[in-house]
Amino acid sequence: MDTQHDNALAHALAAIPGPVPPSGVIHIVIPHTNRFTVVGNHLAQHAGLSLVAIGIGVHIQSLPAGSEISIKTLAARFPEGEVRIACALRELEAHGYLRRTRVRLAKGRVATRTVFCNQPGAVLRGGVVPGAPGAPVVAAAVRNPAPAPALVREHLRVPEPTRVPEPARVPEPTRVREPEPGLVPEPALVREHLRVREPEPTAVAGARPAPVRLPAPTAPKQPRRPLPHPHALTPERRQAASALLADLRRHAVELVLSEEAVEELVPGVAAWLERDATTDAIRHALTADLPKPLKHPARLLRHRLTALLPPPLPGVHDLTAPRRAPVPPFQTCDGCERAFRSHEPGHCRDCRAPYGEAV
Repeated sequence: MDTQHDNALAHALAAIPGPVPPSGVIHIVIPHTNRFTVVGNHLAQHAGLSLVAIGIGVHIQSLPAGSEISIKTLAARFPEGEVRIACALRELEAHGYLRRTRVRLAKGRVATRTVFCNQPGAVLRGGVVPGAPGAPVVAAAVRNPAPAPALVREHLRVPEPTRVPEPARVPEPTRVREPEPGLVPEPALVREHLRVREPEPTAVAGARPAPVRLPAPTAPKQPRRPLPHPHALTPERRQAASALLADLRRHAVELVLSEEAVEELVPGVAAWLERDATTDAIRHALTADLPKPLKHPARLLRHRLTALLPPPLPGVHDLTAPRRAPVPPFQTCDGCERAFRSHEPGHCRDCRAPYGEAV
């Protein structure tokens, strides 16, 4: 008697028109009247995007223009970390939904401009016109909206194709019936002979679509540095490097490598061993401060072996202090008996002239 039975769901299912599918999801569609966003299935059901990227893309579409969508802002809003959110933004950028460009502001400052497109496929094809159904809409204030073509034809008397009025004479605006299709002159002729003020760009049936300017592409990525190789890959170094890589999973469970990955990374570890790096130093450099979660351990080890490669150890002679130049010994002048520095005995500088010695 104390068990509550909620019959609202049963009544909602009974009100669904048509047969109910025997399995799978059943949709109860209630029309929205406020606070809703139209999202295309090309984004909601995208086969190349992850679930995090699709969710962030839908969230960005629901935000008003000017909202902050940086990685730190999204990480503070959602439980996902900054790494997953950054990967999701790169996915949206790779598929054309997101475009981030760096622009230079006044006083030498640099800012990031973010543009989100809800239909990147239509923009890339160039088959849409701004203002037409399905065209991209920029969230900005529109000044001096152009009158609709129907209002122009209604309030301006459109001349017949065979009777073109004089340029100086403008007929009084009267209400005329719609001309038959195929007899309406070109809009350029109407503006030329009626001297109508050229309206703002708008959607005109049959007109050539205006080109869509996309933001400038981001700077190209630098090529990846090659994995270091030793001058001589001896069997002893190969065996030591292979054993060190296979033993990393004992110190970090995330670093489980395949045999192919171990063979690929052996030259990098051998280059460290060739530069007199100890196994403990190599193991600490490869296992310290691992990201959570670690998706690609082989790529991380390749990056650390390349970026953290130490220089060769200096030799014994390189560490010794530089020797001073030899100082000439003291000599006694044969003429004035004064002491002076010289490698050979003789006369001092004052006594050289009388005795005819060369300077």
